[in-house]
Amino acid sequence: MTSNEKLKSIISTLPDSPGVYRYFNEGGELIYVGKAKSLKKRVSSYFNKQSQYNRKTEKLVSEIRNIEFTLVNNEFDALLLENNLIKQNQPKYNIMLKDDKTFPFLCIIKERFPRIIATRKFIPKHGEYYGPYSSVVAMKNILELVRQLYSIRTCNLFLSEENIRQNKFKVCLEYHIGNCKGPCAGLQEEKNYLDDIAQARNILKGDLSVVEEAFASRMVAAAEKMEFEKAEEFKQKLALLENFQSKSLVVNRKLTNIDVFTIASSPTAAFINYLRVKEGSINFSKNTEIKKKLDETDEEILNYAVLELRSTYRSDNPEVFTNIPLTIKSDDFENVV
Repeated sequence: MTSNEKLKSIISTLPDSPGVYRYFNEGGELIYVGKAKSLKKRVSSYFNKQSQYNRKTEKLVSEIRNIEFTLVNNEFDALLLENNLIKQNQPKYNIMLKDDKTFPFLCIIKERFPRIIATRKFIPKHGEYYGPYSSVVAMKNILELVRQLYSIRTCNLFLSEENIRQNKFKVCLEYHIGNCKGPCAGLQEEKNYLDDIAQARNILKGDLSVVEEAFASRMVAAAEKMEFEKAEEFKQKLALLENFQSKSLVVNRKLTNIDVFTIASSPTAAFINYLRVKEGSINFSKNTEIKKKLDETDEEILNYAVLELRSTYRSDNPEVFTNIPLTIKSDDFENVV
């Protein structure tokens, strides 16, 4: 059986159902992964002599020697599987986003009296990660804000109950200048420390209004108890938050939490702009160039980019605004054009 006869035989067995197809070359190398509402119609179109393709697609077709496929429930599941296979195998004819592995994260380390550190290594079992951040300056500003508002330790001491009970550690300079409350010497209760971490977590998520409400409530409570020094401390921290927010680009407070994607393209590449909006302010932005490998449409590229960028930057915003309609439907978000 010739290679063409083999491909025709495979195509004849393809179902009229959604799924993901994979093309292999003569050496068994995976060279392309695609998704389809109808596997039979989509794959057949590649080998239809009446189909008009560019030279790159014609070259792909000339290299195909074997086809495999996987059935899924719907087109969105097909897109998820397609993206996973592309990331795992990096086929030469598929478009790919730039690898962001070197971008920094902020991590709340999984330990007693957790530290918050900047790192370029993403190891989920080590703690909670926020980011990655495309701007190191923005990341440092957020970390500095957290440390100004809360007494988060910076030492790497092993603060087990036994070590603290046995007085193994002494307070350092950070304690004496007011940046730390001395949990290493048993001078701060773990619950009090974890309350600060919980509020810091809101800042890392971009939920600054929750933090503002907490400081405002504590300021009023302190004033009512005639604890004016404490009230002034909370007032100053509110001012820090307001100053930080004033430097953020406010879009519209009514928009709350959304993702915004726009695409513009040339014959050889597509350019994606991604803005993440939290509480009406832009807290993340990224521009990405995607080189076209075949004859991908703007709709196909934007579908891929939305899913990949939301996953990479771990966005759970419920609305996605785009300049052209997405052709996929997801339970995770609503598309607004």
